[in-house]
Amino acid sequence: MREIRGLVKDSVVVVTIMSSLFFVQTVSAETKEEIQAQRSEVQSSIDEKEQELQEIKEELIELNEQIMRLDEAIEDNEQKIDETETEITDVEAEVSELEEKIDEIQQNIERRNEILKERISSLQEIGGSSSYLEVLLGSTNFVDFVDRVALVHKITQADQDLLESQEKDKLEVEKNKVELDNKLEELEDMKAEYEEMQQQIVAQKEQNEELKDELKEKEEENSEYLDDLKIEDEILAKKEKALKEAEEQQRAQEQATRSNGSNGAIEQYSSNSSETVSVSGSTVDIVTSVGKKYIGNSVYVFGGGRSAYDIANGRFDCSGFVSWAFKQAGISLPASTSSLSSVGSKVSTSDMQPGDLVFFNTYKTNGHVGIYLGNNKFIGSQNSTGVAIADMGSGYWESKFSGHVRRVGS
Repeated sequence: MREIRGLVKDSVVVVTIMSSLFFVQTVSAETKEEIQAQRSEVQSSIDEKEQELQEIKEELIELNEQIMRLDEAIEDNEQKIDETETEITDVEAEVSELEEKIDEIQQNIERRNEILKERISSLQEIGGSSSYLEVLLGSTNFVDFVDRVALVHKITQADQDLLESQEKDKLEVEKNKVELDNKLEELEDMKAEYEEMQQQIVAQKEQNEELKDELKEKEEENSEYLDDLKIEDEILAKKEKALKEAEEQQRAQEQATRSNGSNGAIEQYSSNSSETVSVSGSTVDIVTSVGKKYIGNSVYVFGGGRSAYDIANGRFDCSGFVSWAFKQAGISLPASTSSLSSVGSKVSTSDMQPGDLVFFNTYKTNGHVGIYLGNNKFIGSQNSTGVAIADMGSGYWESKFSGHVRRVGS
């Protein structure tokens, strides 16, 4: 296709030059002005298309970077899911072992009860009953009676101590089983949260890939159109030059200098700009604004925000983002929701102020945390968006808001 365009262009240029030489007498000043006007319009269109192509290329670069971040997040989350599944398997095995141990202890208790009955029965010379009273009443004299009392006491005391020890072991094992059951339930919830997060990230990646394909198609169309414009501009430039040379030969005039740029000079524009963001004022001003540079330029990664690589690439989880934001204001906070839920002082929802920590009951109590901005808005790293400002006055976050608010700085 490009070769055909080139042949067409060359043919048109040759025809234009020859026509100009043979029919120069019919050319007027108005004709040259029309050619110049056409070239000006074409060059303006070229500038616009080049600017549009530059914007498309920059958008493609951003999309590729975002897709790379999403790929990393998908890989990291897959690893977390695999680790959680392994931990679930281990906990299930521990629960199964504890259940077997409980059954074994229960069977031992029952066997000890049977042994106790058999021992008492063996004391009797006449079979039939195994009650302690009958054993004692079966004594032949007072000394025998005392001996039987001592023996029965010794047997029952030993067995009772053993039974109590086994019962204590049983209660301890059952307590451990309850703790493991709770841990197993929490792990199952975490796995479900990871899987939902993974689905959202994959969907976001697919949307970005579709947008990338659309931009590439648009880039190709604009590139072809730009090539056509440059061909048209080159044709007009050569036509203009041919007319000029024909007039000079006909009138025997000195060559007139023109600055119409027949070589098609290219102006280069720099799209790079630097903006100095000055953060001043109180701690509240810093922690509520410092993270806004990551909005639309970050991704949620469980355990993210704790390394220089994560911070440079906008990889945060909710607690990691909060800890990082306060660190920029010179305040050191832990990087887990459970620890953050007890820092500073608790305040009522009616007294909430920008900079306060707000907690949400997601997959567990206080499972998500963000920084309150005012007007029922908060900023945080959400698993569906990365760092973003969300509305806690309606919808999902309103239903998950626990009412737990902490104030850690002023």
